[in-house]
Amino acid sequence: MSSTVFSYESLVHAVSGAVGSVTAMTVFFPLDTARLRLQVDENRKAQSTPSILAEIVKEEGLLAPYRGWFPVICSLCCSNFVYFYCFHSLKANWLRGKQSSSSVDLRLGIAAGIVNVLVTTPLWVVNTRLKLQGSKFRSAGIHPTNYAGIFDAFFQIVRDEGVGALWNGTFPSLLLVLNPAIQFMIYEGLKRQLRRGIPRELSSVEVFLIGAVAKAVATTVTYPLQTTQSILRFGQFSESKDKSKLLSSLRTLKCLLVNRVRKYGILGLFKGLEAKLLQTVLTAALMFLLYEKIASCTFQVMGLGNNLQKKH
Repeated sequence: MSSTVFSYESLVHAVSGAVGSVTAMTVFFPLDTARLRLQVDENRKAQSTPSILAEIVKEEGLLAPYRGWFPVICSLCCSNFVYFYCFHSLKANWLRGKQSSSSVDLRLGIAAGIVNVLVTTPLWVVNTRLKLQGSKFRSAGIHPTNYAGIFDAFFQIVRDEGVGALWNGTFPSLLLVLNPAIQFMIYEGLKRQLRRGIPRELSSVEVFLIGAVAKAVATTVTYPLQTTQSILRFGQFSESKDKSKLLSSLRTLKCLLVNRVRKYGILGLFKGLEAKLLQTVLTAALMFLLYEKIASCTFQVMGLGNNLQKKH
C-alpha cells in the first residue's frame, strides 16, 4: 500500500498536473475574472465575456482582469497537485496492473476530490476574496474588503468571521467533486478508446480535444453548484443558523438556487456559463496537453515510458 501511495510515478503525475494547470490558467486568467464577476455581481448589465472584460478594463484599469492572479495560481497549484497525486495513487493501489474502467475512474475521482476539497478550500476562499477586492460592483450590499495579501486575508477572515469561514462553500464544493470526477472519467475513457488495440502516445491534437470535451460536459452539468460556491466563498451571503451543519448547508444551497431561479428564471442558474465554458474548456484542454507532455517526457527520461503506456 505505502509503495503505491508514496511513489515516484504519482509524484510525477502530481507535478505535471500542477505545472500544466498553472500555465494554462495564466494564459486564460481574464476569462475566469469575467466568469466570477458575472456569478457574483448580479446587477451588472454586461452579459457577454468580451463586454464585461471591456467594462472592467475601462473602469478599473488594464491589469484589472489579472487581479488576484497570484493567490489563484497558488491555490490552483496546491489543488491540482493534491488531486492528481491522490487520483493516481488510489488508481495504482486499486488496479495493481489491471485495466481501468469508467466506473472505477469515477469513484477514484470522487475520492480524490473529497480529499482535495477538505485540504484546499481555505486557499480558494482567500483567493476568491482577493480576486474580487477592489472591484466595482453593481449589486447593493456587497461590502469592500481591504486585504494586504494572502496571509493578511487569512488573518482577517479568522479574526472577523471565525475559523469556520475559511471553509465557506465546502458543502457545494463536496458536491462539485463530481466535476473533476466526471472530467477524468470521460478523459480517461476517451484515451482508452483512442488507444484500443494499439498502446500508443496520443497526439497533441487528440489530447487537447478530449480534454476540452471532458471539461465541457463536466462544467455544464455542475455549473449551478459552481455559482453558489462562488457566492458562499465571497462571504456576502448569510448562512442559516441551524444546529445541524449539514441541514444548514442544504438549506443555504436550496435558498441560493431558489432565489436565483425566482430572479432570473431557470437560465439564471447558468448565468456566466459562456465565460466559464470559454475559460474552463480552453484551460483544461491546454492543462491536459501540458500534463501529458511533461509526464511523458519525464517517464521517457527515466526509462518508464513503455511500462506506463501498457498500464494506462
